[in-house]
This record gives sequence, structure tokens and C-alpha cells, in this order.
Amino acid sequence: MQTKPKQVVVCGPFDDAKSAQLRFLEESARLGEVTVLLWTDEAVKAQTGNPPKFPFEERRYFLNAVRYVSRVARSGAPAQAVELPEVDEVLPELWADQPSPTNSRRQEYCRRRGLDYRVIGPEQIRGFPDPVARSAQPGRKKVFVTGCYDWFHSGHVRFFEEVSAYGDLYVIVGHDANIRLLKGPGHPLLPQEERRYLAGSIRYVTQALISTGEGWLDAEPEIQRLKPDIYAVNEDGDKGGKREYCAQQGLEYLVLKRLPAPGLPRRSSTDLRGF
Repeated sequence: MQTKPKQVVVCGPFDDAKSAQLRFLEESARLGEVTVLLWTDEAVKAQTGNPPKFPFEERRYFLNAVRYVSRVARSGAPAQAVELPEVDEVLPELWADQPSPTNSRRQEYCRRRGLDYRVIGPEQIRGFPDPVARSAQPGRKKVFVTGCYDWFHSGHVRFFEEVSAYGDLYVIVGHDANIRLLKGPGHPLLPQEERRYLAGSIRYVTQALISTGEGWLDAEPEIQRLKPDIYAVNEDGDKGGKREYCAQQGLEYLVLKRLPAPGLPRRSSTDLRGF
């Protein structure tokens, strides 16, 4: 008989989610099904004195796309709260937390309430595990996308979401030397293993890999090995001989407009980085 997974809650702003936050969510998901109690914009400002970098709806959209998260709920809990906020339809069994001065008080609160309490420390979230590939769905096409995916944001998530409607999605992340070749000094911001981890953490992705070729067609070795049906790019990526290469190889070439998810602002890694 299969045991029902524990209901795990985590709390926080998850503003500009980076790999450390996703690693925390991944380790929390090993304990059960994760509900994120996501701070409102007002709660973030009350704690930091500044509004969040990304508004609540954008942060919620991003987190709902993370494969380690089962649900996202709105929360106005302050940063130093020692009790879980009451949220409709959320019945936690375990509070997964990060190191803080309030850990002992939170543990005592959980003991009184009959909840498990776990602190996930830095030693548990080191490194970037290769995200486990999802099983390909029989009869679906294989879709390839390529890119740097350096400052990972909601625009990348939306692109993955849209492309995954055409088939099983394989994301090929440019290797470090090639990104420097194409984009110049200061790039990439993050090493290739970390960028692959970020891309592979999104639920729309079947598998994330690192390219082994050179130039704008640095994913050519991976294309030859995995034999995709479709090569998808956004409008900014429609360059570097990709269209001509697909015509030669008999691949369908798909160009999507660069549009954000409904109601969210358009994002660009270039703008976020200041390049």
C-alpha cells in the first residue's frame, strides 16, 4: 500500500529565485508535497523597507512552474514569525525551514502543534544535481531549444511553457566557453552546471543538457544524437544560421513571439543584468 506523502510547507518571499532557493525547494520536496506560503508584496516591503524586485503574481507564476512545488498560497507572515500563518485549505504536517535565529522557537511551536520541523542547512543544498529527465511521452514530438539562460526569469519559464505544447522539451544550455565567445567578457554570470540546473528545475522541461559544440549552432552534436523533430526559438534567437541548418536537416523550425505570461511584465536577462 502506497504511503500518502506528507504535506510540507515552506515560507518566504522567493524574490528573484536563484539556484540556492530552488535547491532548498528540491530538498524540501524529498520530505513530501511542498506548499509554498509566499509573502505578499506588502509583507516583503514591511520586512525589508523596499518592494520586492518581482511582484507577487510574477513570483507565484515562477514558483508554480518549479517541479519541486505542488502548490503556492498567499501569505502575509513576517520574516521572524515563529508560528505558521493560517491559510485556507493548507493543513501542514511538516515545516521545512532555513537556518535563522528563530529556528529553536519555531521547533518548539511545531512540537506543541504536533508538526514535524526540519531545518535544511547550506551543506544540504551544495552543488547542482543533474535534474532527472522526465519520461518521454509516447507519440509526442521532440522539441529542442537552446540558449544561455543566465539570469533565469519568468520570460524563460513562459517560453518553456509555450514550447512544451508542441512536444517533449529538451533544453540545451550553452557551455561557458561558447557563451563567452558569443556574448563577450562578463558572460556567463553563472557556470554551465548551475544554468542547466535552473532550466531543468522547470516542470515543462523533459531534460536539460549542456551543449558540446561551438558558435550559434553549439547544440549541433546534441541534435545529431537526440534527433529532435522541432527546433524552437524566440524572435531574438532567430539568427546564426539556425533556420538554414534546420532546412538542411529536415527539422521543423518554429519561431515564437517573445510575449510574457498574461498579466506579467516582459523580462530580459540583458535588462536584468544591466548589459
